Amino acid sequence: MQPNCESTPALEQAPAEPEFLHVGRDDNLRKIAVRRRSGTLPGLFWLGGLRSQMIATKATALDRWAAAHRRNYVRFDYSGHGESEGKFTEGTISRWLEESIAVFDAYCDGPQVVVGSSMGAWLALLLMRELSGWEPPRGPLSPAALVLIAPAVDFTEELMWKRFPAQAKRQLAAEGVWECPSRYSTEPYPITAALIEDGRRHLLLGGLIETRCPVHILQGVADPDVPWRHAVELVSRLAQDDVVLSLIKGGDHRLSRPEDIERLIGIVSQLCKDHDGEAS
Repeated sequence: MQPNCESTPALEQAPAEPEFLHVGRDDNLRKIAVRRRSGTLPGLFWLGGLRSQMIATKATALDRWAAAHRRNYVRFDYSGHGESEGKFTEGTISRWLEESIAVFDAYCDGPQVVVGSSMGAWLALLLMRELSGWEPPRGPLSPAALVLIAPAVDFTEELMWKRFPAQAKRQLAAEGVWECPSRYSTEPYPITAALIEDGRRHLLLGGLIETRCPVHILQGVADPDVPWRHAVELVSRLAQDDVVLSLIKGGDHRLSRPEDIERLIGIVSQLCKDHDGEAS
């Protein structure tokens, strides 16, 4: 049963194969896999986490909800992730932000509820900054609201570099890559010096963050990767008055339990209804 459903029409068939968008130029050109469904506005725009895919639990749950409610929905894989081209070790915040902007610009028409998970929450805020700075102003293409799940804002610096052991920092300096153990996989994550260094170009927690739209943050209190105090610090940096922080007791980093998914969909549903009411 879909939470907060006014009605539950038969689900549309999800796209069997992704579309591909070419991003970049020359030897930096890569094919980005995108799945979208058409529907009413505001639509949903999904930004996943590091090493995640657009067919993962939360992104797929939102797709089911969007299909049931005939909402426009766009999701994609960053380069080096899922069905997109590229090597993970070539990824940087600048590279993945470029792809996020390109997909948003190519596929999103009208107001959107932007949902960012972990690294995707950082990219969502950077996307908002880019949208507000574009000339001419993007106007109705700007987000109607932001939903940030376990927001790993500035994670390359605050949650990686400052926590790395001295041996890891020496290896990054000498070899440019360090195999970081992962609690989510038997294989370590290759973290590159380029990812860390490029992340410093995009740090947000040193000043106020202007979103110009409502923000709802979902944060697990038991999250071992993004401490709940990190989310509180983010709230203190958000200049917008309409900010809600939901701390979920017992919630981990993924927030993919059935009750977490129900909460997420309830929030997205309400934000869509709120925007519908403002537009009417």
